[in-house]
Amino acid sequence: MLIFGGLAVLLIGFFVVVWKASPNWRWYNIVAVCITMILGVAFLFPTAGVLKSRSKWHQIKEKLEVQLAEVEAEQSLIKYGDMQDPNYGKGVIELGVELSKVGIEAGRRWRNLVMQQMNNNQVILGKPPQNVGGVAGVPADAAAAPAANPAEPLVPVGMVVYGFGEAPDASQQLLPTVYLGEYRVTASTPDTVTLSPTSSLEPAQRFALQNLRQPPWTLYELLPPDSHEPFIAPGSEQNDDFFFGRVDTDLLDGLFQQASMLTRNPQATTNQVSPTSVASLTTYKEDGRRATDDDPPTSRWSMIEFIQNHKIEVDSPEQRGALVGGFFDLNGRAVDSRLQRPDENEVTFKKGDRILMKEEAADELINQGVAELRDRYYLRPLNDYRYVLRRVRLRIDELASRKKELDFEQQVLEKAISKTEGMLVENQGIKLKLEQDLEQFEIEKVAIEDYAGKMREQVEQMRREMAQLHQHNLLLEEEIAKKHQAIERRLDGLSLAE
Repeated sequence: MLIFGGLAVLLIGFFVVVWKASPNWRWYNIVAVCITMILGVAFLFPTAGVLKSRSKWHQIKEKLEVQLAEVEAEQSLIKYGDMQDPNYGKGVIELGVELSKVGIEAGRRWRNLVMQQMNNNQVILGKPPQNVGGVAGVPADAAAAPAANPAEPLVPVGMVVYGFGEAPDASQQLLPTVYLGEYRVTASTPDTVTLSPTSSLEPAQRFALQNLRQPPWTLYELLPPDSHEPFIAPGSEQNDDFFFGRVDTDLLDGLFQQASMLTRNPQATTNQVSPTSVASLTTYKEDGRRATDDDPPTSRWSMIEFIQNHKIEVDSPEQRGALVGGFFDLNGRAVDSRLQRPDENEVTFKKGDRILMKEEAADELINQGVAELRDRYYLRPLNDYRYVLRRVRLRIDELASRKKELDFEQQVLEKAISKTEGMLVENQGIKLKLEQDLEQFEIEKVAIEDYAGKMREQVEQMRREMAQLHQHNLLLEEEIAKKHQAIERRLDGLSLAE
């Protein structure tokens, strides 16, 4: 009402002024002034609306500027991270570097494949059905990693791949949890791939395929690399006692328990971990602790501090792909161009820099007088699964051959034991007869001894009697000799008398 009142007063004043000035003005002056007044009044309301809208847009602009500052700060946190804030931790750049390191050694991957058919010699995998959830935050069609050209095969034919069964973790993200074996691609279409095992599947793998619910598959061109970080407890930080941080023992116990369930005899009634697995579990749980003199030399690492500037050559003049012969040469220098430094093949360490190295390499630098020992740590030797699985396979084949020999030897021993038991039974009968003969012999021996005693007494008595008779005969013989001499003297006397 005040605005309209003010406009009424302004119009009245305008008409009064024009009326007073009309005697001195011409008609076109009056018309121009009236038109200007009418236009001024007419455009007053749009101008007010524009000013009101501009005020609102200015408020929106101020809010958007505040939101822009917040988004830029959040983007900076997401990009670079904030180790002091547990909600952010590492940034996208650092995580991307870590992911690229893993990706270098992981090769190509085909994820979220579904088993369609399985027999003794072949496994047929295919893409998951549409509108089926894949990896958390990734659509199913993207998780299946389709070929760029729809006419190309899903996986190149003839390639050797490694199969893993996936299972969701606490955040419902699919992660490889079960190793299902090494396979060769025998056939492939844009939607399916046919796999054949490169060798007979291990009992644990057959058990997983036959007894577990069919999990989604992930095929790897290369076996995933082993590392220390995945087994570190979330939020744990490096300290003097543990180089990588506190080990997640609950995670390791669960993983080894699951592995024990897959590798044990299905008919067994216990889930206890074998002594060999206990020893392996101990090496994982003690990973990163301070080292002792009792630790194996291959597991002892030294934290050294450089006391002067020093350069170490890390890149080899030779360049080749990792699939040809590995990432490093015999001296430990990088030969894969993806790992080599772009500017120079040496790494420069300044005085005061600290680095963790193998004990023998650290001792060499300490003996050169360029570094000093600060601490020692026990680090679990990382596994090169390409060679570990081959060695395990060869060991399994060797044990299978040895098992056949032992089975044959066991059969021979069982036959020998059976025959020995038969001989023991037979000898037992012989023993009983011999014992009876022995008893009879002892009885007869006693009787013979009694009889022999009596005979000896009779012989002794006869001997005494014969001795007496011999003495009597000697006396008779002497008497006869005397009588014979007496007769001869008489005969001689008679002969002389004639």
